[in-house]
Amino acid sequence: MPKRCGWAEREPNLTYHDTEWGVPVRDDRRLFELLILEGAQAGLSWETILKKRANYRAAFDGFDPRAVARYDARKIRALLADAGIVRNRLKIAAAIQNARAFLAVQQEFGRFSAYIWQSVGGWPRQNARRSRRQVPARTPESDAMSRDLRRRGFTFVGSTICYAFMQATGMVNDHTVDCFRYGQLRRRR
Repeated sequence: MPKRCGWAEREPNLTYHDTEWGVPVRDDRRLFELLILEGAQAGLSWETILKKRANYRAAFDGFDPRAVARYDARKIRALLADAGIVRNRLKIAAAIQNARAFLAVQQEFGRFSAYIWQSVGGWPRQNARRSRRQVPARTPESDAMSRDLRRRGFTFVGSTICYAFMQATGMVNDHTVDCFRYGQLRRRR
């Protein structure tokens, strides 16, 4: 049985940990998906969001930012009635606003990936945490990311959400050093 980070004890966290968490993501649609899901997770467990992920993909048009940016009052009512997602009006409004801001960033930088990866100089930060207690909730980089995203019109992008996004997208390797994924991801760019 391989050693894992302490939070990956049961499904769906276990599979997510072993296959996705911390893997560098440069695909814009996947980045948009994780940005929306991290915002939806605020105040909830990541396990809850993972269990609803397939429903989110269906409800949010496969996380196509162009489609989400066009959502109107009728679509918002449908989302608020969808028990398969987190039915929080502010989080749904944030997803739509973030889609619009995401498209503006793509317009400016060519790709959202080119913009967001600047936060870590273009390469994953390789941390060496010995325990989960050493993993911060935020960092100066996530503080800066949060400020700049908010300046660009994004919402539900506080520093803690940004750091979780950085972890999820492999911008930082926060697997503990005794986790089997730490060494695997340490070699990835």
